[in-house]
Amino acid sequence: MTAESLVSKFDWKCKHTWRRSANNTKWCLIGCSIGDFGTIAYFQYTGIPWSTMSIMFLAICNGLITSIILETIILIRQNIIFMSALKTALGMSFISMISMEAAMNLTDVLLTGGAKLTWWVVPIMLLVGFLTPWPYNYWRLKKYNQACH
Repeated sequence: MTAESLVSKFDWKCKHTWRRSANNTKWCLIGCSIGDFGTIAYFQYTGIPWSTMSIMFLAICNGLITSIILETIILIRQNIIFMSALKTALGMSFISMISMEAAMNLTDVLLTGGAKLTWWVVPIMLLVGFLTPWPYNYWRLKKYNQACH
């Protein structure tokens, strides 16, 4: 079986899966944005003289942490025990979170020079951050029936 025939058999047209994966991606985006934007805002408003790349790296790390915390809380609220919720949050969407964070921060760097939150860049960062991992989340949900929430 060729790679082309494998791709053609995969169903990219399931509206239910697109909606569910969009919801999962939304929660991941909220979690990532809290840590990411919070870090950038902190450095922007305090004027601490770190390099742009150092701030962006810390923002990505904090975004990953806050996303994992939020996803763990969501899973606990669905009556999943803490350790299982934490393992699920750590394992199931890490690729999604990393791609989201990288896309958001690359957008910030390209549009503002980096580590600058402005009224006009935040919506663009959120849109890019959402669209980047969404197809992966759809594929993972459709192929393996695995989601982070």
